[in-house]
Amino acid sequence: MRTDRPIDPALTLSGLRRGAGDPVQRRTPDGAIWRGTRTPDGPGTIRIVADPTAGAVRASAWGPGAEWLLERFPALVGAYDDPSGFEPGLPLLERLAKRFAGWRVCRTERVFEATLAAVLEQKVTGAEAWRSWRELVWRFGERAPGPVPVSLWVPPDAATLAELPSWEWHRAGVTPQRAQTIVRCARVAASLERTLTLAPAEVERRFRSIPGIGPWTVAEVLQRAHGCADAVSVGDYHLAKAVGWALEGRPYDDETMLAVLARWKGHRYRVTRLIELAGIMPPRRGPRLPPRDYRAI
Repeated sequence: MRTDRPIDPALTLSGLRRGAGDPVQRRTPDGAIWRGTRTPDGPGTIRIVADPTAGAVRASAWGPGAEWLLERFPALVGAYDDPSGFEPGLPLLERLAKRFAGWRVCRTERVFEATLAAVLEQKVTGAEAWRSWRELVWRFGERAPGPVPVSLWVPPDAATLAELPSWEWHRAGVTPQRAQTIVRCARVAASLERTLTLAPAEVERRFRSIPGIGPWTVAEVLQRAHGCADAVSVGDYHLAKAVGWALEGRPYDDETMLAVLARWKGHRYRVTRLIELAGIMPPRRGPRLPPRDYRAI
């Protein structure tokens, strides 16, 4: 795929990676990104690599889901992301927009997969959530198809997770509340996938009808599965503080963050992600929250 605008696949897809040990997305020494995905046609593997000399991004795919993945490859790397109308307006954002010029808002079109990952991250540290993600993928997913040079897996399907007994969730370190939310979502997974054609407000309305789903989870799904450049992760433990520190040198709360971000309506996720990519955070003044192992409880 050739594009007039620069696209950096590694940067664009970094938001999909669930920790350094994510078994679903890996980067090999040649710079290629490998992803295992469960498509409507079955499991598939896609390999994506930038070719700057040709001004192109190349993809190859394997498995029953290969054709589905290749058809949606442009959306996955953000080729349809439209930054027109985004006016940084501040020197910091101007610099970040140039620094991360190859970043795009991706669109995976795998709604339940994004929902599973988001629910696992509710109210726990990233390390805890990523450990649970790995456990579930390794034990209930399957090996990704194709000549994959690394250990790569496809996430478990919704039907499998809908029937998992409580002790399996416990073994994976998933608290009962999050497990019950995932099971509820798994049972209506087909309906969740159909939200891809809906406006963000309607997507949120439908998701919020599921007990255990709040605005943070909806935003995380909209950003990744739907490619929404305006979804703000309200309720995130770090985000409001980071945005406030970047823009005004003081931590915000969610209400203040939303008020300030209103000037970038339509591109609010674009602003927050640029700040995240830059790693801007207020200085830490207390100990980190230690990871907890719920399997010992």
